[in-house]
Amino acid sequence: MQILRKTKMEALKLLGSMKREEMLERMEEKSLVGRGGAGFPTAKKWRMALEQEENIYLVVNADEGEPGTFKDKFILENNLDTFIEGVMMASKILDVEKTYIYLRGEYEYLRDDIEEKIKELNNKTPRNFDINMVRGAGAYVCGEETSILQSIMGHRGNSMKKPPYPTQKGLWGKPTVVNNVETITCVPQLLLYDDWNPNLRLFSLSGNVSNPGLFEAPLGVKVSTLIDLARPKNKLKAMSLGNFGGIMPIEKDMKITPELISDENCFHGTYSLIWIDETNNIVDICKNISEFYTYESCGKCTPCREGSKEILDLLGKICNGKGTKKDIEELEKTASHVNQTSLCGLGKTVGKHVLTGLEHFKNDFIEKVEQ
Repeated sequence: MQILRKTKMEALKLLGSMKREEMLERMEEKSLVGRGGAGFPTAKKWRMALEQEENIYLVVNADEGEPGTFKDKFILENNLDTFIEGVMMASKILDVEKTYIYLRGEYEYLRDDIEEKIKELNNKTPRNFDINMVRGAGAYVCGEETSILQSIMGHRGNSMKKPPYPTQKGLWGKPTVVNNVETITCVPQLLLYDDWNPNLRLFSLSGNVSNPGLFEAPLGVKVSTLIDLARPKNKLKAMSLGNFGGIMPIEKDMKITPELISDENCFHGTYSLIWIDETNNIVDICKNISEFYTYESCGKCTPCREGSKEILDLLGKICNGKGTKKDIEELEKTASHVNQTSLCGLGKTVGKHVLTGLEHFKNDFIEKVEQ
């Protein structure tokens, strides 16, 4: 597995032989994009911060709150050395004032190992890197970059309007780079190894399967290949791309790429695939996801705060056999409105599972209201 390839502190030596511009160009040549879900070019983000000509902060997002996603935990457990080396390299390239690793609350058991590794590697370098650990309190919204910044500064984890973007004005008004654990781990690997493959991704597979787990495969891998790896218990009906990515039908010959997933009106996110078999009704799945969103909404903006509850109420009514076709129409209208008018990425995906569920599995909804 490429992500487990250990750089053994060798990549850090490049900081003495390569200039910043050379390393940024290498990152561009290797096409490193963010692995936290957005897929934004990493070197471009770093350049945006460097253009501000101010002290920069680096924040490493280890919150990983998306249901069905566990790739970052795997990296922290199995290739911690390379991850910390990546943090140090990013800190040096960006010449940051201070670095923060924002750790998911449920990953607290990893904290001692991470802090010990930071201390160990700092003792092996001429520069003492100022790397700090911040433990999240379990809020899903803090996976969003501006919410993370608010949390680190001691405020409630609410999203902030963009622009300005964190690379322009982030922690304490200073330019701030926010990157995912996997993204940071890739930096020393791509700089050290010429055969580093930018097309490989980590797929978190779970759901109604016998062999859930993390698998590395290239973009363009067929759905059927991932199904064979996961070993479903029954005939599959659909797959959910985490909670925010939407629900799409099983097309075994389909290749997994961002473009083809977008064609189904879904988001690839962190390539978390939750398999749903034919024993499930999609309306029940949507209700379960809506319960999650209603609980996790930070409540800052009205569309998400009120809309998530409205969506859940309508789904509950339909699931209980008390819904009508008019309720389905209202559900679709409300989900679309919330997605279009909410402030942050959480609100903009509150209705994604409903809209894609209705697009691809409308009969499941009709069956519920016609019982």
